Amino acid sequence: MARYRGPRLKKCRTVGTVLPGLTTVGTLDRPFPPGEHGTKRKSKPSDYKVRLIEKQKARWHYGVLEKQFQIYVREASRMKGPSGLNLVHLLESRLDNIVWRMGFARTIVQARQLVVHGHIVVNGKRVDRPSFYVKAGTEIAIREKSRSKPFVAGILEQTAMMPKPSWIEFDPAKATGKLLMAPERSDLPFELNENAIIEFYSQKL
Repeated sequence: MARYRGPRLKKCRTVGTVLPGLTTVGTLDRPFPPGEHGTKRKSKPSDYKVRLIEKQKARWHYGVLEKQFQIYVREASRMKGPSGLNLVHLLESRLDNIVWRMGFARTIVQARQLVVHGHIVVNGKRVDRPSFYVKAGTEIAIREKSRSKPFVAGILEQTAMMPKPSWIEFDPAKATGKLLMAPERSDLPFELNENAIIEFYSQKL
């Protein structure tokens, strides 16, 4: 499946905020849109643009392509409860996101690579689908053969002090973690207006 491999900070500057799933930088050195006229764009954005930016923030942070993102929006709309919160829950429950949240990777991009290359096991079984839906009570670990690899050990050392959500239980000695409960909206690592995303697709789907 095609993935964006261009400048990641350019994406962050486009939406005006750091996307922690896309990059490890803490702040933007140039907090204005990219391009020749980036510093001159001071007009008030339209409602459409506001909704578009919120959609792009979520899509780029979680690394989801447009077609797959629309599938998530449709599913969230069919579920009981607020569609926006349902969408956040579906995105936060992706395996690549949980792997990142547990500190097995520095970004979701890196987490996806670990999953695709077979370094992650779910309840003792190897899973290579980044979009795999992780339910509460699921145990996730780095494959035993992979723990001795230098690059894996390096990642774990770099993310040792990375804060983890309250709904995750993590054992650094065994490089294993457990999803205690469904991800909570309040633990999102960046500002997101999920209702604006639902509004963006309301006339499209």
